[in-house]
Parts: sequence; C-alpha cells; structure tokens
Amino acid sequence: MELQIDRLTAFPEGIHFQYNWRKYQQRVLDSLDEHLADGHLHVIAPPGSGKTILGLEVARRINNATLILAPSIAIRNQWIHRFCEMFLQTEHMPAWISKDIRKPAFMTVITYQALHAACNNLRIADEDTEIDEEEADDELISASHNQNLQNIIDGLKQQNIKTIVIDEAHHLKNEWCYTLSKVKEAIEPVTIGLTATPPYDVTPNEWQRYIELNGPVSVEITVPELVIEGDLCPHQDYVYLSLPTQTEAENISNFRLRMKVLFEEIKNDKILITAIENHPVWLQPGEHLDWIYTNLSCYSASLIYLNANGRQIPKSHLDVIDDKNLKIPEFDYQWAEELLDFYLYKEKQYFKGFDEHKKNLENKLRRNGAIEKRQICFSQNKQVTGLLSSSISKLESIKQIADFEYQQLKHNLRMVILTDYIRKEYYAATVQNNIELNKIGVITIFEKLRRENTTEIKIGILTGSMVIIPRSAYPAFETLTEGQGLRNIVCKQVSFDENYILVEECSQLKNEIVHIITTIFEQGGIELLIGTKSLLGEGWDAPAINTLVLASFVGSFVLSNQMRGRAIRSQNGNPGKTGNIWHLACVDTTSTTGGDDFDTLKRRFGSFVGISFKDNYGIESGVARLNIPERISDAIQIELGNKESIKRAADREALKKHWIAALEKGITMVEEIKVPFPDEREYQAVKSMHFNHTIKNLIMSLVIGLFDYLINTIRSIGRMGRSINSREGLYTYLAIVSLIGIVIFGRKAFKAFRLYIKYRDIAKDVQQIGDALLNAMIKAGLVKTSYDKISINASVDSLGAVYCYIDGGSTFEKSTFINMLHEVISPIDNPRYVITRKSLFMRFINQEDFHSVPEVIGRNKNTAVYLSQQWDRLVGPCELIFTRSIEGRRLLLKARIKSLSAQFQKKPERINKWQ
Repeated sequence: MELQIDRLTAFPEGIHFQYNWRKYQQRVLDSLDEHLADGHLHVIAPPGSGKTILGLEVARRINNATLILAPSIAIRNQWIHRFCEMFLQTEHMPAWISKDIRKPAFMTVITYQALHAACNNLRIADEDTEIDEEEADDELISASHNQNLQNIIDGLKQQNIKTIVIDEAHHLKNEWCYTLSKVKEAIEPVTIGLTATPPYDVTPNEWQRYIELNGPVSVEITVPELVIEGDLCPHQDYVYLSLPTQTEAENISNFRLRMKVLFEEIKNDKILITAIENHPVWLQPGEHLDWIYTNLSCYSASLIYLNANGRQIPKSHLDVIDDKNLKIPEFDYQWAEELLDFYLYKEKQYFKGFDEHKKNLENKLRRNGAIEKRQICFSQNKQVTGLLSSSISKLESIKQIADFEYQQLKHNLRMVILTDYIRKEYYAATVQNNIELNKIGVITIFEKLRRENTTEIKIGILTGSMVIIPRSAYPAFETLTEGQGLRNIVCKQVSFDENYILVEECSQLKNEIVHIITTIFEQGGIELLIGTKSLLGEGWDAPAINTLVLASFVGSFVLSNQMRGRAIRSQNGNPGKTGNIWHLACVDTTSTTGGDDFDTLKRRFGSFVGISFKDNYGIESGVARLNIPERISDAIQIELGNKESIKRAADREALKKHWIAALEKGITMVEEIKVPFPDEREYQAVKSMHFNHTIKNLIMSLVIGLFDYLINTIRSIGRMGRSINSREGLYTYLAIVSLIGIVIFGRKAFKAFRLYIKYRDIAKDVQQIGDALLNAMIKAGLVKTSYDKISINASVDSLGAVYCYIDGGSTFEKSTFINMLHEVISPIDNPRYVITRKSLFMRFINQEDFHSVPEVIGRNKNTAVYLSQQWDRLVGPCELIFTRSIEGRRLLLKARIKSLSAQFQKKPERINKWQ
C-alpha cells in the first residue's frame, strides 16, 4: 500500500484549500495560466502575505509530483504543517510526503542545505538541529563537486517530479544556486519562486542568474497594498537607545585616546616623512605617471601627508594634477589609514631601507588595536564594535520595553525577542542563578526579565536546543504533545525557579517543538517569548505577535527584514491588531556618527517601510522618517528620544489613523534616490533668501533701499552744508558716500548672486540626467518596458532634497536606474569613463563638473558614447573621457582630488515612498 502511495501521479482527490483567498492570491490564481506560460511563477511579497499557501495551491493546480525547497528546518516543517492543516485538515503527515531527498515521494519538502549535501555525499547537522551560525553554511558551500548529483536526479525522475517550489528564493547563492540549477536543468520542471526580499543589490550578472532560476518577476506586492487589503496590520518601528556601561565607555574612551596619540605620533614621524619624501614618485612625478594613475589614493595620501608637515607641493605635482590652485585637504584618520596601508603593505620596492621602522610601526599599530587582519583603522576596531553591538545596556533597554508594553496591553501582550546566541553558559543547575549577566543572549535576556519580573509576565524560551515554558503553561504543553502522539516527554523544573519548566531534548519532539510552543504562545500561555534569529527570524508564523524586539546584531537587508516580518501579520479574529517593532542601539558619543551600532541601525532602516513622523505622515523607508537626529552627542538626547518613542508607541490608535491617512495619499511604492540639500538651513528658507537677496537686492534694494540711502545722503549734505565750501568738496563727499553704498549693496548682491548660481535648477539637472540615463539603459538593452510606458520623475521637497525615480517599468529596471544614478551623483571613484561638464554661466563664470559613467554602461564603449551624446543633448555640453589612458588618468586624478570634500557631506540615499 505504501509503495502504491509513493508512486502517486497526481494529488489525491478532494484536496483543496479550506479557507478564503486573499485578494492578491486570487489575482495570481486567476491569471495562473498566463503567468505559467514560460514555465515560471515568480512572486515577491512581504513576510506575512501568505506566500506559502499560494505556493501550495499553485503546486496543487499544476498537479504534478513536487519538490519544495526551504531555507531552514523550521520553515520546511511549516510547509508541511500548512499543507496538512489547511488542505488536508489533518495533524498527521501522509506517507506520500517525504522530508528526505534521498527517498523522495510525490511531495518532497527539504532544505537547500539538504539538497546540496545530498548531491555532494555530505552529512549535515541540519537534519537534527537548527543552524545557528552562517559559518556552517559557508563550510557546507565550500565543498561542492556534485559527485552524487546524478543519483539524486535519478531519484527525482523516478518519482516524476515536475514542479519545484523555491521558498525564500533570495537564499540561493553560490554553490546552492549551482546545485539547484543543475537539478532544474535535468528535470525541466515548472518553477515557483517565492521571496519577500529579492536581491536587488546584486550585479546585473547575478540578477540574471537569479531570474534564470526563478523566472521574470510575475507579481510584486508591497507592504502598503497588503495593509490596505488587511493582510498586514498597521505597524511601526521604534528605536530605543542606550549608552555604554561605565566599563564599556572607559574601554571606548581609552581606544579613542590611544588612536589620538598614535595619530599625532604618525603625523610627526620623522622617519616616515623621510621615507615618503624620498619616494621616486614624490621626487620625479612626471616619470611615474602610470604608477600615479594606478595608485591614486596612495599618491593623494602622500601629498596630503607631506603638505600637513609643511612641505610645499612642487609645481611638478600641480602639473600632474593639472590644477595650479589645488586646495590640499587636511590630513585626518582616513588619509592616515591610506598612507600607512601604502607604506606598510602596498609598496614592495622603494621602502626596503625602512624595514625595521615598518616592523616597529606595524607592531605599535597592532598593540593599540589599529590593525585587524592587515586592515588599518583609527576610527573603529572590532573590540569597540563588539562593545557597542553587544552592550549590556541593551538588557536594561529590553526590560524597559517589556515593562512598558505589558503596562499597555496586560495579558494581551504577545511579545517576541529575537537575538543571535543562546548563551547556555548563563543557565545554572543550582538552586540560585546569580551569574553576572555580561553578554547578550537568549538566557541572559531571560534572566534579566525573570529576576526583575515584578508584573509576572509569562516568559518562555524557544531555541533549537533549549526550551523553557512557564509552569502555568505546562498543562497546555501536555495536551498538545499528546495530541501529536508524543508521550513520555521529559520535563523538569528549572532548578533556580519553580515557576518555570525545562523541556528536555528528545528525538521524537525535535520536529514538532516549534509548532507546539508557538501554539501555547498564541493561546496566551506564554506572553513573552525569547528565541534565536536562526530559528524564528525567518518563515516562522505566529500572527498573534503584537510586539517585537530585535536584539540581534545583524544589519543585512534580507535577514533584518525577515525578522521584522514576524510582527506585521494580521490576525484572524483580531481586526484591531497593531505591531510595534523595537530596534536597539548603543550610542558611542565619542563618534561623530553615533558609532558602529547606530550606523548598523541606520543601514537596517533602508529596507523598512513604515509611517513617517515627518510632515504629513507619509509612508517611506529610511531612519529619517522617525525624526531621529543623525548625530546624538549626549545622554539627554538619548533620554528625550526614548521618551518620544515610548509616547508614540503607547498610542496604537493614532498609529491606525496615520496608516489610513497615509494609504489614501498613494497608489504604489516607488524606489527613488534622494540627493540631500547641502545647506543646513531649510531649503525654502535659503531659496527665499536667494529670492529676497537677489531679486530684492537687485531691484527693491536698488530702488527703495537706494532711494532711502540717497534721501539720507541729501539730508546729510544739508546738515554738512557749512562744512562743504567748494564743488570739489561736494564731489569728494558724494564719491565717498557712493563707495560706501557700493560696498554695502554690492557685497550683498554678489553673495546672493553666487548662492543663486550654486543652487539654481537642482531638480532640472537631476531630471535631465535621469532622462539621459534612461535612454542609455534602453540602448544597452537593460529596459524591456515599452518606451511610452516609462518616464523619469524628479521633484524637490520643502527641505531641498531632490527625489528622482523611474515611473513605470519593472522592479529590476527601477532598481538598476537608481543604482546608476547613485554612481553618477556620488564622488568619483575609479570608473572606466568620466563625463566632464564644462560651461560658461552668463558667458563669464566658468563651471566644471565631473561625473562617473555607471559601470554597467561604461563596460561598452558604444553605450558610454551614447550616454555622452544624450547628456550633451539633454543636460548640456560635455566630454567623454576614457580614464585608462594617460590623459584620462590625469583627469581622473584631478576629478577625485576635487571631489574629496564631498565625502564629508551627506550622501545620496535610496528610499521607497508610497505615492
């Protein structure tokens, strides 16, 4: 009988989805034949949108033997649970579903790791436990020869597998992608690709491989669309900041002091100065042009260093740079790093006479923590980064958030805390647990909350190797395990607290424990659940979550967005649900940016879409929407910021209203580039000043002001009549008064006129540059959308920031355009081609700008030339320079040195907005 079931040729009769379809799911299913015309269905939708159910239904309708691939054991099991619960209405997995790729069945559900391991005759631990570290993936990927590939393919062909479902398709990279591509090529299946986070930030070649595997994007659903449909709940991100502990702060301050002393020593190092100024490139730059143009950063660092030590830059160097009025930047940490990298590592020939000095200097840098793996850094090091990201101050932040949220929601609280490590060493087998909590992890968070649990929140732990539940939840645990046919589960009281039960590991429980504990959590037996990002951070489904704390150090777009997705799902029977997502950061007040941890937080927010606290409460991505200062310098700012976050998080009703209002303002999410206005004052104020001080100074001030000035002058002549005894005396007086008038009004007019020139037509420039880029993309074959359905949109906001994006076109086309525009307007690095823009404003003011030709356009001379032609037609006169020639290198050096100051200004940003 089992053999007969294993050889099913179609899904058994009567299998169907037992509930109602969401609107976007129904739209996909209604057009399924059209989507599958090329043998692919590729769906992009946020976490919580029901991609799993959609994938199962599509596989059912195709009605062939199916292989489903997931990124983790928990998600693999979730696919099986969803199918059994929502299609079969049973809690037991039928025999025609397999979890072993070596023994495939009609439906085989496995992990990517399992497929790759089986094809390479590897045995991996992921069949027994969760994978906690990414290093495990790297180790698995590294050994790939696919020596067992044919046997696996033969087994799949024997089962006549003709459908492959790829869940969280963004995981497919390197050898995993290669292995699956070989399998796909051999069995020629219909492919269903599902992801919440497509890899838009990869190269065009990598994107092409991704598309070849998953097919072109069929459907893309955004967060606002799903909030409109009620599939996702109104939600918001909040930031809770902390300062390092006293010990951590002392360690950071000591590091900063060491770096300052070390920098001054290097800045005045006589031997280093001698080495640099005796280098042949300094002595005879004209004879080493190839070296200079190949080592622009090293050359620049040397010039800046010697200039800082009072050495006058010879004319020969100014000739190389082709700029006699060059302003040399100050020598700082960044240039010190570049210089030392050149001196210690890059230059192999001309510093041989300084070997002893180099060795001593390198040892000094290492002792002071300025070198890690041959990387020199004065502003940060691994120790400082670790102190901030894993600061114990975050334990108190978590405690404050938990108390606040429980005070708001009481027993309706369903809070999840995700972190990186379990930290089993902080679990005591004694009657008391007094271990000092000096690291962040599941156990230390549990202990912090347990020891100070004055409100008696029901706390639980769920990891792949440790599970703790409140004693009050044990009856529900027994009921659920017996319902799964699991008996004699070993549980024992936590030795240091009788209110908690430790669930012992056992083989029969390993595949069901996540489902069981999740059910207890959703029922309220656990109100606060602590787990690892590797087990619960992706694919785990618990719609009851209304509060999430991300106590993880990860800053990647994919994983951080996946973790956040746990809290934004809507919940059946709870139409008023809202989700609060809390992000933790420890601020380094000795850093101008707030430190590495704060920088990681900002990077995270580049992928998070939510309500903006700025004007009009729109929907957009980026940390700026929370009105958090870019630079936080003291404890008072942190305290005020946390109070503001708490205040906003308390008003969940207002959050719902903001979402309703914001959703009415747009129809789609648009990815655009934001070019910040360079003046710290508000743009409109500056523009108003430009108008007031140009037009009014040139007209009103030259009429009303000058008239008033003349009246006062005439009056003064009357008062001084007795003192002016001759016509010459009158002329002399009038000349002096006129000169004063010219100084007063002329200076103001010139200053305003200069500002007007500097800031004129910002939006127009970006619009025209965008048009030129779009035409070049079409020429290069990067745009498949019809020309009449695609256009460039540029605008300026009240703060002067310029926004630009493609209106229409595919997601990839939009993302590629943003990448290219970012290259054009960012400081020049080392492109193959540079566009120089030279013009005369009003025929007498010389202007010169340098722009990189985007890499994807610059690979081919024809497309680069075409871009320059479009630039000349739409933007203005320009010249295309090939930088790999001697002349091109000279111009590139000049362009890079001229743009050095730009690195300290606000960078262009990529943001998503609902419009």
